[in-house]
Amino acid sequence: MDKHYLAPLFTPGSVVVFAGRTDAAEGQSPQARILRQALDADRFTGTLHFVDIHTSGTLKDLAQTRADLAIIALAPSEIGAALEIAARIGCRTALVLSTGIGAEQAAELAKVARHEGVHLLGPNSLGFQRPQLHLNASTAGPLAKAGPLALVSQSGALTASMLDWARKNSVGFSNVVSLGPHTSVDLAEVLDFFAHDGSTHSIIVYMEGISNARRFMSALRSASHVKPVVVLKAGRKPAGNEAAQTHSASIVGSDDVFDAALRRAGAVRVRSFVELFSAAKCLASRYRPVGKRLAIVTNGGGPGVLAADWVNEIGLQLGKLSAESAQKLQPHLPALASLTDLIDLSEEAEPAHYKAAIEAAAADRQIDGVLAIFSPKPGADAAAVARVLADIPRPMSKPLLSCWMGDATVGPAREVLSEATIPTFRTPEAAVGAFGNIASFYENQLMLQQTPPPLSALAKPDIEGARLMIESVLAERRKVLTEMESKTLLSAFHIPITRTLLARSANEAMMIATQLGFPVALKIDSPDISHKSDVEGVALDVMNGAGARDTYTDMMERVARLAPDARINGVTVQKMARARRGREIYIGLVTDEPFGPVIVFGAGGTMIELLDDRAMELPPLNQFLARRLIERSRVAETLGEWRGAPATDMEALEQVLLRVSEMVCELPELREMDINPIIVDASGAVAVDARIVIGHMNSQATGPHGISYNHLAILPYPARYRREWPLPGGAGGSSGVAGGAYTVRPVHPDDAQMLQNLVQHLSPESRWFRYVSHFRELPASMLSRFTLIDYDREMALVAVVRERTVDTAGLATETERIVGVSRYITNPDQTSCEFSLVVADDFSGKGLGSRLMESIIDAARDKGLAEIEGLVLAENAEMLKLIKRLGFAVKRFADDPGFRLVTLTL
Repeated sequence: MDKHYLAPLFTPGSVVVFAGRTDAAEGQSPQARILRQALDADRFTGTLHFVDIHTSGTLKDLAQTRADLAIIALAPSEIGAALEIAARIGCRTALVLSTGIGAEQAAELAKVARHEGVHLLGPNSLGFQRPQLHLNASTAGPLAKAGPLALVSQSGALTASMLDWARKNSVGFSNVVSLGPHTSVDLAEVLDFFAHDGSTHSIIVYMEGISNARRFMSALRSASHVKPVVVLKAGRKPAGNEAAQTHSASIVGSDDVFDAALRRAGAVRVRSFVELFSAAKCLASRYRPVGKRLAIVTNGGGPGVLAADWVNEIGLQLGKLSAESAQKLQPHLPALASLTDLIDLSEEAEPAHYKAAIEAAAADRQIDGVLAIFSPKPGADAAAVARVLADIPRPMSKPLLSCWMGDATVGPAREVLSEATIPTFRTPEAAVGAFGNIASFYENQLMLQQTPPPLSALAKPDIEGARLMIESVLAERRKVLTEMESKTLLSAFHIPITRTLLARSANEAMMIATQLGFPVALKIDSPDISHKSDVEGVALDVMNGAGARDTYTDMMERVARLAPDARINGVTVQKMARARRGREIYIGLVTDEPFGPVIVFGAGGTMIELLDDRAMELPPLNQFLARRLIERSRVAETLGEWRGAPATDMEALEQVLLRVSEMVCELPELREMDINPIIVDASGAVAVDARIVIGHMNSQATGPHGISYNHLAILPYPARYRREWPLPGGAGGSSGVAGGAYTVRPVHPDDAQMLQNLVQHLSPESRWFRYVSHFRELPASMLSRFTLIDYDREMALVAVVRERTVDTAGLATETERIVGVSRYITNPDQTSCEFSLVVADDFSGKGLGSRLMESIIDAARDKGLAEIEGLVLAENAEMLKLIKRLGFAVKRFADDPGFRLVTLTL
């Protein structure tokens, strides 16, 4: 509801332009000349004022001027002075159009802008366009057509290219923003504005890199929760890292991690800028969540087969009519039609046949989407078939896409489809790819909804013991843990391991092996050897004591010869893991720049690099995310009943992943990890070998109450703020509160309906005091934004009671109800925040408001914020009374006498 802090930049009412001399072209930069032509060519709906800073009376002339935005197109040496002048006339946003400004000067300009309280877009930016305002504050070419898409690009050249392509293809924009290197207003801030912009329905992003993963993920998750976000990223990095000390790090490339990050953020990635627009167009239709089963309706077998091949290629499924649906449809089709796999209408297909087939597919529960393919045939009317699709009542419950192949004879048909807003494509592969983007979007939206805590509901791990071990290793100036140390860490987090003992002599190896029982495995134990098999430091299936003794001696001699500088602790002895038809899995950890820790899952064993099976997920995980991670791997196909072997214990495997997630969250010192192999079968999972690399903890990873999780790209659900409190009098409301207590905890996405119920049952006065609005319920977009929050930038605490009701039959039931919410949102200055509070009318006066305010103040203090502030209606006497009791300073709000500005130093 509040105006976004970048609104004066992208939706200004008044603009002042610093572009050199106003009476001649001499002395103006190329950017200034292009800008002047662009501004003159369009009819900006606001006020526009050109300024020449070389004129002696400039400041005097500007004394009465007030502007939202300053556009600066001057020589690099004059930009700083123009920024200061802009701040003096009240500009809170500025755009610098320039090229070639280095990092040092850009940092100095950013410093000036911060000092003056100005949000700076640039330098090295081509500017932005706001077509609805007829504002072309850019050097990227003519003003784009108005439309619902917002574009932000980190490449000026590609921005111009995409605008040129969009003009030819009648694509319109709500905003176009070009970000160059060293710009102050960054990609995360622009995404945040787009998420709040009412004229933007979908967001498309071209990016080359990010500097702050937490800020980027926070903004992207927030934006993609309310609007489809499609991303095109350049700079794909091949897998491999010569410095890697574990298998996981050597097979994971940064582009794989970026894919994992986008999935978790609920966004969709594409590979070309043409696909970028088609994906955004499809997703803007806002179909209900769909699966992966695409039915193909075609009048030609060849095009249908091409489409089916691409369905398999990109991991979708071919949607097939059920036997019942096929039986009903068959009499309405030509005699040569086939419904076995494709819905092949044959060359005799007419418009009525397409209509019947599409309606049958739309009604079939085994199908998630429909692709209609038309191939030109002699006598066939392409436009008539297109009109049949256009006349199908919409919105359909499933995506309907079209592919009219050819060119010369199908142009009018494509126009019919475009006017009916049915996405149309020239090739079957492009159409299938577009459906794949729709399916990925809704699958990724499910990922976005997950808000796992740092610790699962499993037995609590020995975190303190694990940290003591890490500290002792770092104290020895080591980073690579031995196998024994690595397995000790796994045990601290209750990950099953094979029993392993260290032998320091041949006789010890013989005695340990005899006690463990044969067969056994012997492995060299050294902090300097990353891959034991590379130095012949692994021996399997040793069957007796003499063999163990001799193997120890031979191994020590071999390793001393092949790795003469390595420190050798001895040889570990462990009983062979004899799993009946067990599968070898590996679970690993890599640390990515800039996304931080990433969990890796795939097929394990000695040929891990050759198999190259890797699926990735950003921590923290819950069971849903763990299961999806397993499903994305190729080895997942072997985990069910496979070639006569019984299905593996999937729950045990998921629990290992949850335990690894706990390790990653609670031990920020972890850098790399291999648990390889993990033997999993029908009876469970056991880790046979492990290797862990650690490093010193970043100071930002700790906070006043222990781990702050700043080493993670996604902040875990802050379960530490959950508290139980007694309710005065032991009950409240008309139904009675179970237990006479209430819970204060952070909000999560599942609270949406309970929050809506709270708002719907507020009195008109309470609703006005909280929202300064008379709406009876929260709009869907606001409800979504209030419940799926990024705990890094804001916090919302809900007070929840369990109410007991008794039905007419005397049966008692308990239901949860939200009876209060306190919230803060961090301000753009990153040092202060704004709060809000609402309490259900029937729980007013029971101390919930005080408790919620005290709790949200504590959360803001934990975050390191310096001040909490808010606006309270002057007529809201009870709230002002509470605020004063909590120590807030209260004063009149200069911009509106109907409000009081309340502030508290934290």
